Amino acid sequence: MQVHLSSLGCRLNEAELQNWAQSFQRIGYALTSKVEEANLIVLNTCAVTSEAARKSRQMVRRFHRSNPAARLVVTGCYASLEPQEVEKIMGVDLVVANSDKEVLVDKVKQVLDIPVMPEFATEPGESALFARNRERAFIKIQDGCRYRCTYCIVTVARGEERSRTVQELVDEINQLHADGIQEIVLAGVHVGGYGSDIESSLYELVQSILQQTGIPRIRFASVEPWDLGDNFFELFTNPRLMPHMHLPIQSGADSVLKRMSRRCRTEDFAHLVNQARTQVPGFNVTTDVIVGFPGETDEEFEQTMQYIEQLGFGHIHIFSYSDREGTKAARLPNKINKDIKKQRSQRLHLLAAQLKQQELQAQVGKTVPVLWESASQQSDANLQRYYGYTPNYHKIAVDIERGKSPERLILKTEIIALDAEQSCLVGKIIEPIPEQQLSQQPEIIAVKSL
Repeated sequence: MQVHLSSLGCRLNEAELQNWAQSFQRIGYALTSKVEEANLIVLNTCAVTSEAARKSRQMVRRFHRSNPAARLVVTGCYASLEPQEVEKIMGVDLVVANSDKEVLVDKVKQVLDIPVMPEFATEPGESALFARNRERAFIKIQDGCRYRCTYCIVTVARGEERSRTVQELVDEINQLHADGIQEIVLAGVHVGGYGSDIESSLYELVQSILQQTGIPRIRFASVEPWDLGDNFFELFTNPRLMPHMHLPIQSGADSVLKRMSRRCRTEDFAHLVNQARTQVPGFNVTTDVIVGFPGETDEEFEQTMQYIEQLGFGHIHIFSYSDREGTKAARLPNKINKDIKKQRSQRLHLLAAQLKQQELQAQVGKTVPVLWESASQQSDANLQRYYGYTPNYHKIAVDIERGKSPERLILKTEIIALDAEQSCLVGKIIEPIPEQQLSQQPEIIAVKSL
């Protein structure tokens, strides 16, 4: 039996794929990146926007067209919010709600009655790593959210907060490290809310990971800014914590943040960012911004533009607001014209690109440890180009003579230039690069992201 796992949307969806991959392998399934070869397809859907829901439906149909003989399982936020609609789509064999994700593999076995091999028959030590990121793994630390931002449907789809135990997470990270993973990303719906239901906290979890694992690099997925206490950035004195966090602000106008039911105001957010940059040298802050939220005036948008320009960000994810049925924001008056949203988005994209170029230019001349990734392309007849990420999460490229490979290694690299066209850094590795080894690990998972 071969299973294809695919995901739309957030890092948490990708982390869940990894857990399922390991579970499927334990019962004897082989993992394939090719839809056409699969006997079973599992799609983890997204519903954060109406467009995400549309793409989820589209992908379900595309998978069925590509391989009508395969059993098709649909889960995730869209499947949880619109289960009847998903069940009507031709080819869908099973819909699994978010509340049942932890037992998805068991439900597949029971409901679809697909034969499996016993655990002892699988290859010992075979590892379920993402093909596109064999160096990095996303760790699902919790699910659900206690807050209700007015534009967000995900908290409705995911339900109440549920945290995994510290020991379970430590064991998973140690196993991934033994499998060759160099970097983990702690992911969840409400990462900063970790431990609220088990008398723990994100701070305590990170302390335990630092003390009980040897994983070289630790990152965070998106973390709500109000979750971080004054002492949080003290953790970054340990160099295994990478100096980067994605902290969503959503708007630079307090009046808009109030309509969004956000729990952080611009003054508090600026204080947090300045604290991080003061305590952690080279700390890179990336963020999310929604333009065209219901009632957003020209003045409020200009406040956002000025705020973002003053504070500066290494990267900005920009979203044009769209109504999502089931959210409070969908019922708010004074919707913004589509053309106005487009104009505002274009202006903000130009500013974001300018800020990113400034941030990247400031990196030139530094020497940093870079985790080099396995994906590469031919630069010319004698060179191959590899990409990696600096500790503060800036993409960097290097050209290596053919026959040598830095992949999956953390190597000291001098940043020598900025490639403005590719919007990435260019580096020169300044320590020995080993001879290229043929990978013993097959490509096993295809991950699709919006």
